[in-house]
Amino acid sequence: MASYHRILLKLSGEVLAGDSTFGLDMKAISKICGEIVSLTKNGLEIAMVVGGGNIFRGARSDEEYLDRAQGDYMGMLATVINALALQSVLERLGVPTRVQTAIEMRELAEPFIRRKALRHLEKGRIVIFAAGTGSPFFSSDTAAALRAAEISADCLLKATKVDGIYDKDPEVNPDARLLPRVTYAEALQKQLKIMDAAAFSLCMENRIPILVANILKEGTLRDILVLGREAGTVVHFEKEC
Repeated sequence: MASYHRILLKLSGEVLAGDSTFGLDMKAISKICGEIVSLTKNGLEIAMVVGGGNIFRGARSDEEYLDRAQGDYMGMLATVINALALQSVLERLGVPTRVQTAIEMRELAEPFIRRKALRHLEKGRIVIFAAGTGSPFFSSDTAAALRAAEISADCLLKATKVDGIYDKDPEVNPDARLLPRVTYAEALQKQLKIMDAAAFSLCMENRIPILVANILKEGTLRDILVLGREAGTVVHFEKEC
């Protein structure tokens, strides 16, 4: 099992809503933040990208009223709300945290500056990247892949509500099989839906392993990143991992 030191954690907005389909569930967020804090106590450097689907999903906005670009900008603002909520809970748990946004809003957060983000990580601070890439037509998955490359992350961990990547849709096929390890070539061949094409290509070109795991299962992140146990799915290059 590969060892990881600097992690880019991609959180979907949906996991912040808990059992609801909309908004922020602070108890769910506190639980997730507790898992993240346990990683910093083991010396890992953690950066995060958070989605905004629990508040507004730009790509699915009603085209009758909003054009795609406007909807995407609204979605970026939703990620800032989520980032500030995560920051507040993490700092209450005693971990210094910085939010950096791709769209400047200096009263709320720092603008994204790569070298400053690296310095924060080296000092043991969690860095939360918000507002996506700052441009419409790019998903938060693509923003996560981009930031992972920019900070030279050892892996991109996509934290979701599912246990990993399956060979077919487990909600439709009860015989669906969890795939613990998948190479990039296999993922392309089998057309596995891991991330959107732009995000997947960025990770593949920069040789960044993608980990997919269920963040709602207590201890999963620590098992994978600290203890080296197999959980979820690892997407890797054939000669690695």
